[in-house]
Amino acid sequence: MDSDHIFQLFAYMLPTVVTGAIAFYFFKQHTNNEEGRRRFLLHKDSQKETLPIRLQAYERMALFLERISIPNLVVRVAPKSADKEAYESLLTRTIENEFEHNLSQQIYLSDDCWNIIKAAKSATIQMIRKAALSDTDSADKLREDILNQTMDKASPSATALAFVKKEIGGLW
Repeated sequence: MDSDHIFQLFAYMLPTVVTGAIAFYFFKQHTNNEEGRRRFLLHKDSQKETLPIRLQAYERMALFLERISIPNLVVRVAPKSADKEAYESLLTRTIENEFEHNLSQQIYLSDDCWNIIKAAKSATIQMIRKAALSDTDSADKLREDILNQTMDKASPSATALAFVKKEIGGLW
């Protein structure tokens, strides 16, 4: 009779345990869905606020890349003397100053984008230094040599700008 009693108790408890497990499962699903919905709404609200700031950062970096592109840079920054080393230094300093002015924008860009922008800056400086190693004797001749060396090649700034545009396209 004792085993009958235990069997009856088990028979009564089985539906209760199954019902409890199903209720727990549905409650867990419901709370997960609610948490996901709240996360989505928070993300959506933060996107409304951060997207314009991020776009502004990309705009500033596009402007930076345009300003340091060799043709634009050499036209905008004229030599102050005939000394080619002084002109090389002036161009390099101009690029570094532009970069430092935009350093804070990196927090709104992806790491890949920021690294490509830094690489474009470094490559541009290297192109200027390489041109300065030639046998030119004046700043005006250096300016001409820098332009001639970059005529045939794709500008590092243009490559970086293409990446920035691609990344901005991914924001939509």
